[in-house]
Amino acid sequence: MFVVATAGHVDHGKSTLARALTGMEPDRWAEERRRGLTIDLGFAWTALPSGQQVTFVDVPGHERFLPNTLAGLGPASVVCFVVAADEGWQEQSGDHRDAIAALGISHGLVVLTRADRADAARIDEVSQQARSELAQTGLHDAPLVVVSAADSTGLDALRAVLDDMLTRAPAPRADGRVRLWVDRSFSITGAGTVLTGTLTAGTLTVGDHLQLVHRGEPRDVVVRGLQSCGEPYAAVGPTARVAVNLRGVAAGDARRGDVLVTPDAWFTTAVVDVRRETGASLNDAPERLVVHAGTAAVPARLRCFDDDHARLTLEYPVPLSLPDRLLLRDPGARSILGGVTTLDADPPTLRRRGDAVRRAAALAGLDPNGDPAAEVSRRGAVRERLLRTLGFNCSPAPAGVRVLGGWWVDESRYAGWRQRLIDAVQQQQHQDPLAGGLSRGAAAGLLTLPDQGLLDALITDAGLEEHAGRIRLPSTAGDLGPAEAAIAELETRLAATPFHAPESDDLTELRLGIRELAAAERAGRLLRLREELVLLPTAPALAMRELARLDQPFTASAARQALGTTRRVMIPLLEYLDARGWTRRIDAVQREVVH
Repeated sequence: MFVVATAGHVDHGKSTLARALTGMEPDRWAEERRRGLTIDLGFAWTALPSGQQVTFVDVPGHERFLPNTLAGLGPASVVCFVVAADEGWQEQSGDHRDAIAALGISHGLVVLTRADRADAARIDEVSQQARSELAQTGLHDAPLVVVSAADSTGLDALRAVLDDMLTRAPAPRADGRVRLWVDRSFSITGAGTVLTGTLTAGTLTVGDHLQLVHRGEPRDVVVRGLQSCGEPYAAVGPTARVAVNLRGVAAGDARRGDVLVTPDAWFTTAVVDVRRETGASLNDAPERLVVHAGTAAVPARLRCFDDDHARLTLEYPVPLSLPDRLLLRDPGARSILGGVTTLDADPPTLRRRGDAVRRAAALAGLDPNGDPAAEVSRRGAVRERLLRTLGFNCSPAPAGVRVLGGWWVDESRYAGWRQRLIDAVQQQQHQDPLAGGLSRGAAAGLLTLPDQGLLDALITDAGLEEHAGRIRLPSTAGDLGPAEAAIAELETRLAATPFHAPESDDLTELRLGIRELAAAERAGRLLRLREELVLLPTAPALAMRELARLDQPFTASAARQALGTTRRVMIPLLEYLDARGWTRRIDAVQREVVH
């Protein structure tokens, strides 16, 4: 199916043309039919000679209903631009031309209506006039067809041209993410809330779990049913006019301008940096204006960087992506100011003097279709999922980007982190060998990493190792600096008498304090049962060998005698063995070895 929006001056025959092509009345309101004036969006559909289905979104032509017109043109990718042959180009023709130029619509056709009211010379004059007026838009080479709905002249030719044009139009992505801009919301008795819109990408399926974004606030909803052109479907792909019956939202809580989206697939933003595509210099635009995105019309504030680049701050967030086209409108004059392309939906905060000038220079060099390598370079590191929601093509990862789990990291930034980590570990070892290395927290704080998981890769790539939460050089494992000689002497003593823990006086004589003992324990050289009660790490295994030989159960006194030690050592050692489940207390006096 294809969806075609009409455009053109009021009373130039847009609705009449849609009615003649489809046999359906596009005007939905009795007031519209009574006055012969389209006020809101109308819809009609038909099959073309090839069998292709086409739906027309009929938009108002009167300037008073310009917001409604833009809601119909916003999601459109194909336009039927109507000019009456007898009246020629008019004021609202220019408004609609400016709208399609601002929105970047490049597929469509031009239809000269009411040919029965004009002679050949007049038709030729209006044709040239329309060509001239549309020369700077995406319709500059669009096919032109002359018709009269009154006597059916040219309608078959129009159908054939429309059929051929739609056949050559780019195919939308049926596997893309869904973003349905809502243009109608109503309630049906027994069914509940129904939203309608033009589906331009992705596929909707009954049972889908989606999110309805209303003024920036997402709400979880479920698709109960789908219709397109009055027929029910289990699934609908692009491009199509679709009515979506939802569970999870009341009709009064949804309205035109809301957006139905795939969860977690879009970046909802209220601040966006843009580039001018049509219209006068952005410096000439008012600070307060209205931004049209899809069917949404959002009040916004404009901050200019230069003639062509600016930042828009929206009154509320909407789901935007690269390279969305936005239309800027002056709410006071009801005039279209121009069109802009979204360059960055998640721009950096500007705080320092000169930031705006630097930002303008950066925006001038950005590819509107997105340069993921440049974006990763700017950020240093970014989650791939965020890049995808912003609209970047992430397949495959570009050169200069290192992929670590779900993160994309700039290679130069990564190399800088790695060298800083090596330098910090070496400095720590030199200044304080007893520290056992640099703590993970200190390393993450020093490098200001966006995610602690990146530190693991850095440790490995830097040729470092982590032990007991501290990062160290492999060559320094067990190196205790000035305390090395004393610890070595203590190890010799304990090797000879494993359960004769040194007394406090012995440790003082060796100049071993709490800090030195803790460092030796981190290095795996000693086992501390209490603050100043140390044995070799092999002591528990040696003790278990002896305790297993005792009659079971055994007392602490029997254990002390078997190990040839004192109660000062025996009780903490037994508690250590109990804690590891190697021995078990039976009562206040007895224990047994756990086999």
